[in-house]
Amino acid sequence: MMIYLLEDDENIRNFVLYALRNSGFSAEGFELPSEFWNRLNTQLPSLLLLDVMLPEEDGLEILKKLKSRENTKNIPVIMLTAKTTEYDKVIGLDGGADDYISKPFGTMELISRIKAVLRRSNPQEIDNKTEFRAGNLYVSTSEHIVTVSGEKIALTFKEFELLCLFLRNRGKVFSRDNILQEIWGYEFDGESRTVDVHIRTLRSKLKECGNLIETVRGIGYKIGGAYDEKNI
Repeated sequence: MMIYLLEDDENIRNFVLYALRNSGFSAEGFELPSEFWNRLNTQLPSLLLLDVMLPEEDGLEILKKLKSRENTKNIPVIMLTAKTTEYDKVIGLDGGADDYISKPFGTMELISRIKAVLRRSNPQEIDNKTEFRAGNLYVSTSEHIVTVSGEKIALTFKEFELLCLFLRNRGKVFSRDNILQEIWGYEFDGESRTVDVHIRTLRSKLKECGNLIETVRGIGYKIGGAYDEKNI
């Protein structure tokens, strides 16, 4: 499954391409609209991540052209932009965009939104469900459900992202900086103690399963304990 990214900022482009490839997608990035249009002549993507503010041609104009052409009108498009006003989002969505992500964004949010759009447009191309079980802990990423001993646990979006990050990377130790980049995004300016606060709150909410999240002194955090992962 090929995903194209049209983004003129090199740092953002590299960050997103790394996240996509690390999540099992094939991905190509383009700095200029002209490069993107040339590539479309040889291969169409399964999904396009499209920045709004671009040299040569505005992203909204590119979206308009894509939706007006027979061979590209069905390509799912997610807009990426620093513009956050409701008016800007409405313009993009009314123009045919499938979703809209405001910068900065975290890796897990990006991948989750991409999978959601792909499920809607090509339900057979992507796993419908991923489940994790670790002792009395159960997590469904597709349904956004967390239970401990059968009791539903209410987590914030960031807490849920944090838990899934650990579950998907069993045994891997994440430094605070790693976690900030993965969950809060490349431009997050907060102090690394934000991670400690979220870990402490997450452990508390998970009750007896909170001890699955281990502190690796001087390095960071990881999740311990044996668990099952299922793709259904």
